[in-house]
Amino acid sequence: MKHTPNILVVLVLLIGINCSQKAVGQKLDSPKAFKAFLENNSNAQLIDIRTEEEVERGKIEGSVNFDFYKEDFQNRMQSLDKTRPVMVYCAAGGRSAKAAKMLSDMGFLDVHDLDGGINAWVNAGFPLKN
Repeated sequence: MKHTPNILVVLVLLIGINCSQKAVGQKLDSPKAFKAFLENNSNAQLIDIRTEEEVERGKIEGSVNFDFYKEDFQNRMQSLDKTRPVMVYCAAGGRSAKAAKMLSDMGFLDVHDLDGGINAWVNAGFPLKN
């Protein structure tokens, strides 16, 4: 005898799986999208998580530096306003992906990660501030 799955059971399982997944930082697919979001959201918190030495070579205007490798990094991230968008970037995208997940795990709902980091930003022709 062949059993056909009950569509209601399948639907309930799919909804349950979907609801149990944690939200992770939204990965914007390009520097252009990241820049547009930043320009259209004046209340966004822009966080550069590179080292001080990296920041000295230039940063995105308006960003605040929270060094990913410093002991107080997680505490500084917790000090951000959870009701406002948070935008993070690093050099190439590795550290910022970890930071975006950390922020999402802390309960931040609107987290944006610059895909490819500041290297992609520069390659797209966008300016840095010294």
